[in-house]
Amino acid sequence: MQWRRHVAGLTFSLVFVVSYFTNKFVLSVLKFRYPTLFQGWQTFVGALLLLLSGKFGWVEMNRITRSAALSWLPGSLLFVGNIYAGSRALSRLDIPCFFTLQNSSHVVSYVILKVVHREKMQWLKLISVCVMLVSAFNLPRYDPRFDLSGYMWAVAHLSCVGAYRVFQVQYKSSLLSDLEQQYINYVFSVLLLAAAAHPTGDLLGALEFPSLRSYMFHCGCCASALLGFLLLLATVKLKSGLSFEHYGAWTFLSKVAAIFLSPFVFYVDVDARSLAW
Repeated sequence: MQWRRHVAGLTFSLVFVVSYFTNKFVLSVLKFRYPTLFQGWQTFVGALLLLLSGKFGWVEMNRITRSAALSWLPGSLLFVGNIYAGSRALSRLDIPCFFTLQNSSHVVSYVILKVVHREKMQWLKLISVCVMLVSAFNLPRYDPRFDLSGYMWAVAHLSCVGAYRVFQVQYKSSLLSDLEQQYINYVFSVLLLAAAAHPTGDLLGALEFPSLRSYMFHCGCCASALLGFLLLLATVKLKSGLSFEHYGAWTFLSKVAAIFLSPFVFYVDVDARSLAW
């Protein structure tokens, strides 16, 4: 029924906004900038909850074969790049800037589909891609709190997001459902991020984190992991009942809501020109 689709969309938007706000709070307000640990924690909890949900029959998950898991590893590698670079970027950029740049991931998808897969694109889509590209290029010029490192990580993030989107679409296999793909992503992320925690210095740095024993920090980390899992379930539920275009519309509306609500929650230093872009 139509009202159920609206409820699913509104639920998705609510969880989307609260999830990103929680991550932003931990990363920027509490300044816990150790992505191998933060994202490793989130993916570990996500994998555990997804496994338990499958065992209890709350979600439908089949046994994942070794060949299916290996064929999905390129996607998992892109997923790790996505969450690692995204965490770095979100910790340094305001939410409006972050989502404006993240939307440019469609430019990456367009280039890959055009150059590698030789797909034909409609003129309307080409124009929208050009508009997003112009916005992304001009945004740093009018950002009062320009952070080169944050923008570099944002470019890495949007590149992984765009490439992952293409890989997911081009991966034509009935062997893995969306939840099974995400479970592989979670497990691969936990292993890779755990291995990288010490070489990157995150492990030793976190031991000196001032708010390590703070109740607020513990609540933020637990909430971020739980909300990340709920966002996965809401995303899968929304995708199953809507077309790809309608799902994209709900995602866009959720980002718009996050952009407009973020100044009421976090300090955002923007001027009229940056808002225009």
